[in-house]
Amino acid sequence: MMDKLLDEIDYDDLIEKSLRNVVYLALRIVEEQGLPGENHFYISFKTSYPGVVLSQNLKVQYPETMTIVLQNQFSNLVVRHNSFSVDLSFGGIEQTITIPFDAITYFADPSAKFGLSFEPEDEPEQISADGQTAPRGKSAPTANKGAEVISFDKIMRKK
Repeated sequence: MMDKLLDEIDYDDLIEKSLRNVVYLALRIVEEQGLPGENHFYISFKTSYPGVVLSQNLKVQYPETMTIVLQNQFSNLVVRHNSFSVDLSFGGIEQTITIPFDAITYFADPSAKFGLSFEPEDEPEQISADGQTAPRGKSAPTANKGAEVISFDKIMRKK
């Protein structure tokens, strides 16, 4: 359950977690059946976030953020509770990357005219070599250049 009693309910945090679950569920659909119809995803994430696994070349090339596209050429999509991994080709070399859901700053499906922007999550506590816990730091927001954010009213509109 909960580790501590709360002074108040943080509805913004609850909504953020619910919207991240949309990304999780969309990726689960693709993991199970592949991309339906014209659907495809743009996913931006913080490359330095704990738990992100990238090759050293990609870390150097994208030190802060990176956007991947899941459309025609990807394989081995594996969705876990807190992260997903996928094989993508970079410069003709296939690489596996792992992305925690909390590292995602933007998710879009252009074919559905759907997009979500996320505030970066608090980074998990870091444990130093001497076993001490470093304080959590709130990361600076990431700017989404040209990103279309869909209002909640548009999501809830009946078709």
